[in-house]
Amino acid sequence: MDHAVFMRRAMALAQQARGRTWPNPMVGCVIVRDGRILAEGLHTKAGQAHAEAEALARATESVAGATLYVNLEPCCHTAKRTPPCAQALIRAGIACVVIANIDPNPAVSGGGIALLREAGIEVISGVLAEEGERLNEVFFHRQRTGLPFVHLKLASTLDGRIAMPDGRSRWITGERAREHAHRLRAEHDAIAVGAGTLRADNPQLNVRLPGYDGPHPQRIIFSRGGQLPDAAQVFTDADAARTRVFIGTPLPEALAALAGDGICNLLLEGGAGLAASFAQAGLVQRVSHYLNPSYLGEGLPALAGYGLTELSHRLHLKHVEYSPLGDDLVLTGRL
Repeated sequence: MDHAVFMRRAMALAQQARGRTWPNPMVGCVIVRDGRILAEGLHTKAGQAHAEAEALARATESVAGATLYVNLEPCCHTAKRTPPCAQALIRAGIACVVIANIDPNPAVSGGGIALLREAGIEVISGVLAEEGERLNEVFFHRQRTGLPFVHLKLASTLDGRIAMPDGRSRWITGERAREHAHRLRAEHDAIAVGAGTLRADNPQLNVRLPGYDGPHPQRIIFSRGGQLPDAAQVFTDADAARTRVFIGTPLPEALAALAGDGICNLLLEGGAGLAASFAQAGLVQRVSHYLNPSYLGEGLPALAGYGLTELSHRLHLKHVEYSPLGDDLVLTGRL
């Protein structure tokens, strides 16, 4: 049996709930017998049934002796809102469980696998493990470091400019790229900008998509000295209570405070100085860079200087993906 085929299907199911499962991971599940899919499931939202339980509930025939594919190790702990999945698989008579990643949560980490094996269930782990890590990079980072995953968003001309020398910047990219950026916002718990961006652009820092009825991210403002415009939209609109300001706070401390408030991932939108500070501190995990096919020749840079002294020390992206958006291009990769 080609395990990769069914694992990719499980991951595709998991992906359908992107942005809706925090603080839980995205998980999909496929139950197979003799190459035929018996049932599928996914975890749709925190507090709702886990993917394995959903798949078991949807099965219209016995799954005894079947193989179950799930991208993350089935849970075995009871200190949560939903019952443990490993015991449910044992009761259902599943014969083999194929897993992409071991759960980094210390309450699970290997415990679910051990429980299944003790019950005589064959367990195969590590199938498409790298793809599984990328799928749940936010969850894995949060579990391993205790800090929010930081995603830096940049938008510039091909020569790396984000605005004219006098600060005029609307709009560098086209409509499709801006819509894509709002979908990115919808996938994050919080959006952060620096005081300079707040003063220059007076941004709303919300999700503006046709028909969008999901939650809006918390709004984070970083300021060295606290000189902020009282009339800014983020302080005066109907969602002002969602705005939080950090004044002169070391970035790791700010991230720890946000983690304590349940923030799992942070979209860092500007400006160039704040982006450079996060990058220099090694606190950026992913970059999405929107590129418009134009040149300014002069103007404000997308990233301020961050003390680079050797060419070999420049920031490198890995696992880079490129997507055209009208005339623009977005590339995203891990730091």
